[in-house]
Amino acid sequence: MDFLMSGLAACGACLFTNPLEVVKTRMQLQGELQAPGTYQRHYRNVFHAFITIGKVDGLAALQKGLAPALLYQFLMNGIRLGTYGLAEAKGYLHTAEGTHSPIRSAAAGALAGVLGAYLGSPIYMVKTHLQAQAASEIAVGHQYKHQIFPPQSWKVALAAAMVSGIAVVLAMTPFDVVSTRLYNQPTDTQGKGLMYRGMLDALLQTARTEGIFGMYKGIGASYFRLGPHTILSLFFWDQLRSLYYTYTK
Repeated sequence: MDFLMSGLAACGACLFTNPLEVVKTRMQLQGELQAPGTYQRHYRNVFHAFITIGKVDGLAALQKGLAPALLYQFLMNGIRLGTYGLAEAKGYLHTAEGTHSPIRSAAAGALAGVLGAYLGSPIYMVKTHLQAQAASEIAVGHQYKHQIFPPQSWKVALAAAMVSGIAVVLAMTPFDVVSTRLYNQPTDTQGKGLMYRGMLDALLQTARTEGIFGMYKGIGASYFRLGPHTILSLFFWDQLRSLYYTYTK
């Protein structure tokens, strides 16, 4: 569970910080192996870079590389924080006397960091290539012409649904958990629930007894269900409408 929660938390943050990652990538590639003053500075500072990218490449360009960035954050931070949390839960960070060991903590953190960075490195490379892509007038560094999905591909819609699903699942899972428990609770002879008085009571009891993570049980299944379910629902709806209009004309 530590791996999943860590990865999802990092993905949520990535949605807001990815534009800064695009700006950072462009500024770091600007003037590569060129002496100061011998190249054109397309990006003078962070704010100028934001404005320039938005004006020339379009506002959507500020989220370039979002798909691999989300995958990278999920994988790297899921492994890094999850591994450290697992080591802490298993007691590896404490001495035989039960006291906390700074040396063991540092070693566990370093090992978790190296493992996450190593496995996430190929995805980070793809992310960098995509974020560096720009219109010719503001291009910096080598321009790779990667394209994740062909235009109009169903994969684009699926990827978009999976990305937007992060915010939806984070917001809705507590209510989904409560809904499941309200429907499943035992009742008396009059059909009145024996465990919860209503939605608010179920939320409070769950948070009080099981903590904040108790309100997010099943979040992994909810997330991986949401994207495909949305795409398949729309796909079948569109096909059924087409069949209906074909045979009713």
